Amino acid sequence: MLEISEDGRTWVLSGPASSYAVHVTDRDELLHLHWGPRIGLADAEALAVRPLPDYWPFESPLDGREEYPVEGGPRFVRPALSVRTPERRGTEWAYEGHDTGDGELRLRFRDGDLAITLHYRMRSSADVVERWVTLDNRGPSVEVLRADSATWTLPDRDTWRLSQLHGRWGAESRLERSALTHGEKVVGSRRGHTGHQHLPWVALDTDATEEHGEVYGCALGWSGSWRIAVAQLPDARVQITGGAGYDDSGLLMLGTGESYTSPVFAGLWTDGGFGGASRAWHAYQRAHVIPDADRDRPVLFNSWEATEFDISEEQQRALAERAAAMGVELFVVDDGWFGARTSDRAGLGDWTPNPDRFPGGLKPLADHVHGLGMQFGIWVEPEMVNPDSDLYRAHPDWVQYQSGRKRTEFRNQLVLNLAREDVQEYLWQQLDGLLSSAPIDYVKWDFNRCFTDAGWPDDPYPQRLWVDHVHALYALLDRLRAAHPGVAFESCSGGGGRIDLGVLGRTDQVWTSDNTDPLDRLAIQHGFSQIHPARVMAAWVTDSPNAMLNQRASSLRFRFVSAMAGVLGVGGDLTKWTEEELAEARDWVALYKEIRPVVQRGDQYRLRPPEGGLSAVQYALGDETVVLAWLQAQRYGEPVPALRLRGLDPTASYECLKTGEVHRGAVLLHRGLRVGLCGDLDAVVVRLKRK
Repeated sequence: MLEISEDGRTWVLSGPASSYAVHVTDRDELLHLHWGPRIGLADAEALAVRPLPDYWPFESPLDGREEYPVEGGPRFVRPALSVRTPERRGTEWAYEGHDTGDGELRLRFRDGDLAITLHYRMRSSADVVERWVTLDNRGPSVEVLRADSATWTLPDRDTWRLSQLHGRWGAESRLERSALTHGEKVVGSRRGHTGHQHLPWVALDTDATEEHGEVYGCALGWSGSWRIAVAQLPDARVQITGGAGYDDSGLLMLGTGESYTSPVFAGLWTDGGFGGASRAWHAYQRAHVIPDADRDRPVLFNSWEATEFDISEEQQRALAERAAAMGVELFVVDDGWFGARTSDRAGLGDWTPNPDRFPGGLKPLADHVHGLGMQFGIWVEPEMVNPDSDLYRAHPDWVQYQSGRKRTEFRNQLVLNLAREDVQEYLWQQLDGLLSSAPIDYVKWDFNRCFTDAGWPDDPYPQRLWVDHVHALYALLDRLRAAHPGVAFESCSGGGGRIDLGVLGRTDQVWTSDNTDPLDRLAIQHGFSQIHPARVMAAWVTDSPNAMLNQRASSLRFRFVSAMAGVLGVGGDLTKWTEEELAEARDWVALYKEIRPVVQRGDQYRLRPPEGGLSAVQYALGDETVVLAWLQAQRYGEPVPALRLRGLDPTASYECLKTGEVHRGAVLLHRGLRVGLCGDLDAVVVRLKRK
């Protein structure tokens, strides 16, 4: 809902439980009024007439109160907008008016020939405020050093606590909470993609718990380099500014008649604690971000850990037959099916099946997989090229590089300059032809190295490739989805290196981490769930001991229950599994299919965090509830504590649905659950249904 004052200078956007209000003064100062519990227009107008503080000239009354600080004038905070022309720097804008339409509020400003529009959208079903900025240049060229999507202003509080998700390859999405102190806390990526080191999300609270207290959260929808700065200003006010690009060395050059639209920077307020915030984010993404979110994702098998690069059609057929017998619904051929790809040293860029390994192309294998009752998928890494490839030999100038400098190779590969139109057209022809050549249902789209030599020697403004690469990626995905609407896409970047609201708007799921150790995954998945839903979180059951990272042994039960917390997949070498293991796996896959709608579409409650001892998560959808619990460690024979369930009707009765041995050790208590975990029973799945 949007309310507008009679003079057209105060606006209130409201969702089910919260409101967001801004005001333009007679001096064309755009001030933030309110973000929090729901208010009406009269409340906002009362806030609008409050005078700004009268500071000494060493401070600015606008700082910490302006809705979108620009560079220039009486401001000292970090600017959200910084532009340059040959004649001047900074912005001195004037308010031109507002308009509405398509569910948006648009506030229009102008600085000479540069038109600046601030966009707001708050859907009636969600308390998420979407904000972004559009720049339109109607005069000579303007260099845009910085054009952040939004600045968020928090209300006055004595203290704030900052939550963020940090990590590295193999250890992504780990939750960290710390006191916010004066100054700035900056997180982001200067790597050309979202990055393993930080997810573009922050949350602030004062004393919230998992289910109670105010939480303010912000999430950026951008899959390239990005920056979010959280600043506690000298008067203790807090602002959060974020957008595309990490540094201020140049974002793009706007020529005459050109425009730029920033990514969405979304914000959420709730008084339902961290769990309430997560459920609100999840519901928003399922309703407004993720494609076809009402369709549950299938159980998949991926061949990578079974075969790595040593693959053949015959071998893949054998794996597919074992996977189908287990109940798998999607069979995925990973790296090694194309070009001269017998190792990571060759083949990237040549997206045609290897004639020695697949003499008839991919269609005979895809047809065989379909005949087994499964969908068929493949792995690609289109944004990369090996120097040892036909593509690179034909077009060495198509990669990012700096003139006179060595071309850095990570994983023996270079980054294609996707900002080039000829590269975009080549990839379209290759991928469209590939998806048309065989009945392919799924594409795992990988990105296995960061930008290092981000140069474009022939372009007058080579810095633009940082932004244009991402726009070209989005356009290519959009074009492929439109041409092949039955194909699902997964975003992967060496694990969780490209996960954000931007790529989630174009893909069906994401690869959470290359770390498939089920114990490590509990912490990774706990952090991931702070912002993103189980519906997009791919998780695999792989072999034990875990060969990739730590050689830790774990039971098949623990591995399955860990992976069942998201989109279940299997990645082990099925030819080495015993008949007993295959039979047990069939039971787990069958159980997952029963609980899948609740896990992928239900409200999630984090009952106990993975901090040692018992860890548990609950999902609720309609009359059904699913609880997954893991016993990580038990000392001195201490009993496992009861789990207090959430989201149930306290006046109703619930029955525990039995599914053989899988439910052994679970006893339903009044509004709670006692799980008897010990010995070989280190994980449990419990299904409850309202009577």
